Amino acid sequence: MTIDNIRLRNEFINTEVITRSSGKKLGVVKEVLVDVDQREIVALGLRDNFLSLTGMPQYLYLNSIVQTGDVVLVENDDVFELVEVDLYSPLVNSEVVTETGEPLGRVRDFQFDLATGKVSSIIIASLGLPQIPDQLISTYELSIDEVVSSGPNRLIVFEGAEERLNQLSVGLLERLGIGRPSWERMEEDLYYPPTTRPENQLGSGIPVRPPVQVRQPEPVLEERWNEDDWQDTRPAPPPRREVAPLRYPEPEYEDDYEVDNWGEASSRSSAPEPDYDYEDGVAGDVWDDDEAPAPYSPPRVNIPETRREKMPEYYEE
Repeated sequence: MTIDNIRLRNEFINTEVITRSSGKKLGVVKEVLVDVDQREIVALGLRDNFLSLTGMPQYLYLNSIVQTGDVVLVENDDVFELVEVDLYSPLVNSEVVTETGEPLGRVRDFQFDLATGKVSSIIIASLGLPQIPDQLISTYELSIDEVVSSGPNRLIVFEGAEERLNQLSVGLLERLGIGRPSWERMEEDLYYPPTTRPENQLGSGIPVRPPVQVRQPEPVLEERWNEDDWQDTRPAPPPRREVAPLRYPEPEYEDDYEVDNWGEASSRSSAPEPDYDYEDGVAGDVWDDDEAPAPYSPPRVNIPETRREKMPEYYEE
């Protein structure tokens, strides 16, 4: 591999393709297709002019190129072929990450051997737009051998590949001390500043509450079944305590009270009946039923009689 055959993708973009036999212009190179698995250039995509952005491009294989310089020369206009675009990738603007998921940037350009089409390295930057000049953003070169696998718009490289990057240009923000690579920013996020010694730290102003002691529950011991001693091994209940009945003191006058009650009854039965003085002509006991009372005869009431003619219930017609 000679240095003269190493070319960049940007050197082919917007380059005219002309036939060497007749000098006919076939179009302008707008796309370069790469087989990532084989790591080689497959075909070039051509459009009619510089401003053409619509329509399907026409493709020609890399082995159809005869000579390159200010223009790309081919033998004749029969170089166009049908290419399965879905099997290949433009590789530009593809994300580059390590096996641990650390982002390194996006593919901005790549180098390849014009004779064999083998890709030798990729150029990555924070933005995968080749239109941005190298003086504005920092660019880095990474060998294609660092690529482990690929996916849709993504390249996965070995862990620690950021240490093997070769910086090609220094961007404006990095020269001003503002911008830094993404992997360096991630390392800064993981940095923890040293803390002050406990004796020099200031209090928060919040009163410290004493720690609440949580009582741990006592472990429960499970009884194990023993086939030899199958009797109930539970402890016998404590003996029942007998409580003596309460005794109330007997009254001293209980016997005297009974004697007095019987004595009062006997004294009443033997005592003579007292004589009562009856007033208002009442003689004897009012409640005595021996004599029947005289029948009551109410006085006659004179009620004047009035004659009232009987009215007929209906009239005859």
